[in-house]
Amino acid sequence: MRAVHYRRYGSPDVLELVETDTPVPADEEVLVRVRAASVNPADWYGMTGLPVARFGSGLRAPKDPRLGVDFAGIVEAIGKNVTHLAPGDEVYGGRTGAFAEYVSVRNAVARKPERLSFEQAAAAPVAAITALQGLRDKARLAPGERVLVHGASGGVGTFAVQIAKALGAGHVTAVCSTRNVEQARSLGADRVVDYTKEDVTRCGERFDVLLQVGGAPSYSSYRRISAPGARLVIVGAEKDSSPLGPLAYFLKTKLASLGRSPHVSFFVAKLTRDDLEVLNEMFEGGTVTPVVERTYELSEIAEAMRHLGEGHARGKIVVTV
Repeated sequence: MRAVHYRRYGSPDVLELVETDTPVPADEEVLVRVRAASVNPADWYGMTGLPVARFGSGLRAPKDPRLGVDFAGIVEAIGKNVTHLAPGDEVYGGRTGAFAEYVSVRNAVARKPERLSFEQAAAAPVAAITALQGLRDKARLAPGERVLVHGASGGVGTFAVQIAKALGAGHVTAVCSTRNVEQARSLGADRVVDYTKEDVTRCGERFDVLLQVGGAPSYSSYRRISAPGARLVIVGAEKDSSPLGPLAYFLKTKLASLGRSPHVSFFVAKLTRDDLEVLNEMFEGGTVTPVVERTYELSEIAEAMRHLGEGHARGKIVVTV
């Protein structure tokens, strides 16, 4: 099969389209013929070799040459212990090595919602589950609460605006640039703040939940707009030159929050079939719809990653296979 590999860290030029063995599913796994995949910031950090990430992926060179996580496709074969899926089922999920014609996956795979195309479904797993777990589990969003999504135009942000409403938020404020204002409104945001024209941390409003996806406001700025008992959840931040990447922003913010409010948390989403099923209800009900900005062919993976690295994607970037 064809698959994208990288054998050294660097720019998108290190990505190669190679011929490799098709995986054989284990007893609890399903083999999926990939129809579409999508790129995520984690793919970028893995490819470029963010210093803090090399402790797990390899100090001098990547231990695993595969890249990509999000996928959507058709079940080709199943292991002998798999009962919830069958060959021919249309599915989506997450597994390392998704930039390939086939991927073998154990847990994080579920039936694809009929309402979604393969491209839309491939845009969902990492970004949508990050938004869901960030709002539901880390922020413990309660019905009627006021939510701020800072960085509402990218993959996680576009899902967060919609999922916050689906979870019962009373009011959602989205922060984005001028060219994304109408998109944020169309996703259901009650108010959209164009950060090029207005500083949301000086708007006089108070929020119960603050989801930090893009930019890097200071903790003191967030304190100005936090209601009593507010929760600040950091799932991303703008790139900087620190070897720690976005983790540097979290550490600085966490230190500033010690003994103060709002409470700060940072997490990395865990892909599970259960949460894919939760998302399926939202997708099928029409309360959440993936936003796909642009699609590339698998042979154009370097161009797709360059576009991601520019940091201005509107929704998700999808690779068709």
